[in-house]
Amino acid sequence: MYHKLPVKRYKHTLDFLQSVLPAPATILDLGVRNPFSEIMEKNGYTVFNTLGEDLDEVPEIVKKYKVDAVTAFEIFEHLLSPYEVLKSIEAKKIIATIPLNLWFAKAYKSSTDMRDRHYHEFEDWQFDWLLEKTGWVIYQRQKWTSPINKIGIRPILRKFTPRYYAVYAEKK
Repeated sequence: MYHKLPVKRYKHTLDFLQSVLPAPATILDLGVRNPFSEIMEKNGYTVFNTLGEDLDEVPEIVKKYKVDAVTAFEIFEHLLSPYEVLKSIEAKKIIATIPLNLWFAKAYKSSTDMRDRHYHEFEDWQFDWLLEKTGWVIYQRQKWTSPINKIGIRPILRKFTPRYYAVYAEKK
């Protein structure tokens, strides 16, 4: 299984996390436990995950946890209303990554898993606006590419066009 992990994305994400929230820290990582939860723990973080609840239906579940920060790595694009979850977070810090909307590719949609679909693929300014409207002040941003080993115009464009956007913000 680990040979298929997105190594570059995980490295960028961990570097960004460590730069804005050094370990040790207690984190609520939105989404079910995953390989990156384990990576965070191996790097000195205490990690709680949500249990697969539909965050659109029960955004208040995030209030259950008393943590130093909330992380949301590729989560908000799956929600119909990330606004409600972002408003409900009581932690004072958030570290989030999202896939950016690429002009040359359609939004991701799994053909086998109805839950694994992107309702939103944001432009950076849209995600910034969403955070600002829900009471967050952005202190750091970073983007990175996600090249794939295939032949074609889109794979070439992915070598130069940022795919992921990371944000560190604090509650006003």
